[in-house]
Amino acid sequence: MELEQLLKEVDHKSYPAYKSLKGRYPFPSYVLSIDHVQGDPFAAPSSVSLHISREKHGFPKDSYEEYHRRVRLSDFLLRSFAKAIARYDKQAGGSGKSGVISVSRPKQEILERSALTIDPKTGMLIVRLLVGFPAAGRTTLAMELKKILMDYLPRAAKESLYYSAVQKTELEKWLSLADDQKAVRDRLSDLGLVAFVANGSILPRRSGVDDRPMEKAVSFSSPKELELTIDLPGGRSIKGMGIKKGITLIVGGGYHGKSTLLKALERGVYDHIPGDGREMVITEPTAMKLRAEDGRSIKETDISPFIKNLPNGKDTTNFSTEDASGSTSQAACTLEALMAGSNTLLIDEDTSATNFMVRDDLMQRVVLRDKEPITPFLYRMRQLFDEKAISTVLVAGSSGAFFSESDCIIQMDEYRPLDITEETKKLIKAENIERVKAPGELPELEDKRIPLPGKALNDNNKRVKVKSQGTNALSLGHESIEIRFVEQLVDQEQTNLLGVLLRYMEEELFDGKKTLPECVDILWELLSEKGMAAIVNKGELPGNLAMVRRQELLAMINRYRGLNLKKGHKGNI
Repeated sequence: MELEQLLKEVDHKSYPAYKSLKGRYPFPSYVLSIDHVQGDPFAAPSSVSLHISREKHGFPKDSYEEYHRRVRLSDFLLRSFAKAIARYDKQAGGSGKSGVISVSRPKQEILERSALTIDPKTGMLIVRLLVGFPAAGRTTLAMELKKILMDYLPRAAKESLYYSAVQKTELEKWLSLADDQKAVRDRLSDLGLVAFVANGSILPRRSGVDDRPMEKAVSFSSPKELELTIDLPGGRSIKGMGIKKGITLIVGGGYHGKSTLLKALERGVYDHIPGDGREMVITEPTAMKLRAEDGRSIKETDISPFIKNLPNGKDTTNFSTEDASGSTSQAACTLEALMAGSNTLLIDEDTSATNFMVRDDLMQRVVLRDKEPITPFLYRMRQLFDEKAISTVLVAGSSGAFFSESDCIIQMDEYRPLDITEETKKLIKAENIERVKAPGELPELEDKRIPLPGKALNDNNKRVKVKSQGTNALSLGHESIEIRFVEQLVDQEQTNLLGVLLRYMEEELFDGKKTLPECVDILWELLSEKGMAAIVNKGELPGNLAMVRRQELLAMINRYRGLNLKKGHKGNI
């Protein structure tokens, strides 16, 4: 076998001899591709991929032809392969990263990932992983590498990547759940809902760093007033709480589950694995979690619907700052979400700027409206829905001002939801509490900003490096972008993709002619038609990327301090 002979030839040579192994090698059940070889044993591990044809893996076409089933099958197989390959990690000897074998390890959410892809037309299945080529110092240990490439990988693949090896009942459970989740997601709009929470769901998590379901947690049970039934494939149905379009207020005492419900809703834009507890918590896909974000950058954004007439005379129709306050940051986040196409806003009073959200009667009497530049969200919330069909789901624990503006009021009582809408409305009527009046019309918001070529290329015309720090930040060259408050990012591999997308846009799309939304439209069409490989260097897709939404992409760009915009125009009109 060619690979075996090459391994013998490079054994106990200087480490760069491994470079000669780059290429493709046929195995009985797949083709092994050595895509990139590390420079030394202490560098990032080498990139390796397995290419398995439809005839070899044997999975039925109906398990991967439709997008939602293909993503689910890919996730199922990736988890199986990760479990199988973990037994062989670091079993081959050597120094540095010698013997490391790693592949993406998904968590609770199911995302489209580059680590395992299936071509819907050809059925070609590709797994991308990292292997630390073994060495003693800088001397190759090719016979140790032989164990990995010709023993460990074939065994792990045989156990996990072929239809003949998988547990059919378990796979069918995953695919059936994918069909159910899609069925509910497809029905939301027709039913006038922004979200659905199935009876029996487990919403609390074990801890802030463990996203698995809490043991012995109270299961979710819908109030009868909000309960509905949704039909599923195969003549089945499911019952749960429907959250209707409009304004929904979630209230209750501390530690009774208000924020837990909202957190489940914000994660409901993604599908979840069987056993997660939130499998049938389904939120419409454009929903965006908003919060205050002191210190963030804002670039030429119209925040005038919420903030105007600043004492320093600064123009808030084209507002920029490198150090936003709580109120200006939340105003920008809200308007950016609307311009990104979000139809539902998710807000927790605890993480909001109080002066952005509400002003009570006494404060308005003491500080007159014409002396206050902020129009609180309370005054726009109803208007956003009535005029723009933008729904709001708001958690409130300290102010009753939101009651009169809400269509539905849910009280969380020891993690159990109660519909208190009618009794609260009676109280509002008895107290003669009137709805607030919106202070003027909402403008037609459209992002007209035109980005210029930026920092994707350095002075030597070489590509700058993209790095990520979990879901907290990413960097493009020396420019760091903080995204820790973009709370619907759930995986570092999504951050990796955001960096790759930004670099691509700076290289290929930011030309001083197209608006930012036009650039994003072009990028999204490319991703839809050709996948992630179309936007990476030379089409060499790494195995550490996961798909993001348009909302998170624009949220990242809007926090990019290095964003270079064309001057002499209004940012949003």
